[in-house]
Amino acid sequence: MDDLKHYQSPLSHRYPSADMSYIFSPHFKFLTWRKLWIALAVGQKKLGLSISERQITSMLDALEKIDLARAEEYEKKFRHDVMAHIHAFGDLCPEARGIIHLGATSCFVTDNTDLIQISEGLRIIRNKIIQVIRQLHPFAQEYASLACLSYTHFQPAQPTTVGKRACLWLQDLLIDLSDVERVLEDIRFLGVKGATGTQASFLALFEGDHSKVKKLEEFVAKEMGFSRPFSVTGQTYSRKQDIRILSALSSFAASVHKFATDLRLLAHLKEIEEPFAEKQVGSSAMPYKRNPMRSERICGLARFLMSLNENSLYTEATQWLERSLDDSANRRLYLPEAFLTADAILNLMCNVTSGIIVHPKVIQKHLYDELPFLATEQILMEAVKRGKDRQAAHERLRIHSFETSHRIKEEGGSNDLLERIVQDPEIGLSKDEVEELIDIKHFIGRAIEQAHEFLNEEVAPVIKKHKEIANFVADIKL
Repeated sequence: MDDLKHYQSPLSHRYPSADMSYIFSPHFKFLTWRKLWIALAVGQKKLGLSISERQITSMLDALEKIDLARAEEYEKKFRHDVMAHIHAFGDLCPEARGIIHLGATSCFVTDNTDLIQISEGLRIIRNKIIQVIRQLHPFAQEYASLACLSYTHFQPAQPTTVGKRACLWLQDLLIDLSDVERVLEDIRFLGVKGATGTQASFLALFEGDHSKVKKLEEFVAKEMGFSRPFSVTGQTYSRKQDIRILSALSSFAASVHKFATDLRLLAHLKEIEEPFAEKQVGSSAMPYKRNPMRSERICGLARFLMSLNENSLYTEATQWLERSLDDSANRRLYLPEAFLTADAILNLMCNVTSGIIVHPKVIQKHLYDELPFLATEQILMEAVKRGKDRQAAHERLRIHSFETSHRIKEEGGSNDLLERIVQDPEIGLSKDEVEELIDIKHFIGRAIEQAHEFLNEEVAPVIKKHKEIANFVADIKL
């Protein structure tokens, strides 16, 4: 019950997956610090420093024995988190106390751990984006031929198909996937750079042997899963790298915000809806409500994620020379929250796209309610082909359209535009001729072909490329 008296972030207990939460947990963070210290010591030993096998073994034996309470006591004393954990670790492996963190500065563990967390987090995000793509692909295929009314400015426009519209969502996600993969591939390790990035401390340890300093950095980077470190840094790695990472995440947030907004608009029209559980309550006051709550949550979280990108820009802009500490507290907030938010959004996206509900009869009704107005241009051209005066026919169609619009909007009547047109001798077309002109095939252009071409040529290869990535089933508890 005491937990109820303390603030708990929704990003730590309500929304994200256990996997992403663990990556940004204290346990993962401080375990990684210890792995870095061990990799550093192993590398230094291999390159000739006086470090014994017993010291390495004692560090490995103590690796998992993380006592946060002890570290917090040290931090109260030292006012320095890294020094606190060096002492807490040293207490568990006293033989190695003297060589832990040898030659390093705090950013050796903090920045390199950030990059390890970021890399792990990006892999989860990549895999879940792929899952959303997998789920939208068959949906777009199934409904590639289902004609629907388009909306520009959220006003009725030239028809498209439900599947073609889904391809617009997919195209954005393919761009996001490409961005995430590129960032993941290009992430560079801080490495072992020392207090100002010059590696002076390591050069001193190796008595001026530059090659050993380079070999040490290459060894530690490889041990921690990175192919290359930055060639030059200050005390920290360039925060430009954070901008690229946050930019990819915020761009993804914009895509899913657009998707979820589209779904909310379509739910209002009763054309397409997100899944709705049997016992789900839409409103505490209105029993009939079917609010698109998951889509609304996607939009809310996406808006927050987009806003975090600004922090990375400010952080890079305010780096002073070789470093300033004011980025530390800020990055402790926005880096984990960006990844936890992206993860929470993707859990929702995986859930929603696994069961989108389509109402074809409502879609057809809306389409045919507007189709007579959309068909007036084709009717005008056909009337002229049959010898009618273009200007006179245009005027008659304009009058009929305005009168029909008045009937619908002011009187609540049905759309009788086609009946008016058939009965007008100045237009001169029969009912059968008019019905042929309003056949939907005349209005959707290449929407069906575009959808199938895009799905086969661009989406299917991506799904095939990532076929080894396991399917993810989102467990949305709330």
